[in-house]
Amino acid sequence: MALNPQYEAIGKGFVSQYYALFDDPMQRPNLHSMYNAETSFMTFEGSQLQGSAKIMEKISNLSFQKITRVITAVDSQPTFDGGVLINVLGRLQCDEDPPHAFCQVFVLKPLGNTFYIQHDIFRLAIHDTA
Repeated sequence: MALNPQYEAIGKGFVSQYYALFDDPMQRPNLHSMYNAETSFMTFEGSQLQGSAKIMEKISNLSFQKITRVITAVDSQPTFDGGVLINVLGRLQCDEDPPHAFCQVFVLKPLGNTFYIQHDIFRLAIHDTA
């Protein structure tokens, strides 16, 4: 399969759609359709999960009620199977916590005329200084 020439538009459109769903508690359960039941992987703050059921369980058990997010940059690259690698840099604030920088990486895998999230890695940019 060839490189997808629309990778930049796909990356930006995906990021907009993903965070619109994630950041709205009423829409968050709809993220389930973006992951594959068996072949999606997530690493969330070092915790590794496989499959949409376990990923959604993790997302559903996050303790915040309100999230405010600012996206600083979205960098995308095409993959050789027609998918898209996406790196997101931004800042988020949950409830009354102080804002924190974050980085999230996605690999979108083509599936017919659409994509699913094959890989999702999320990390807050918090540096421990001891």
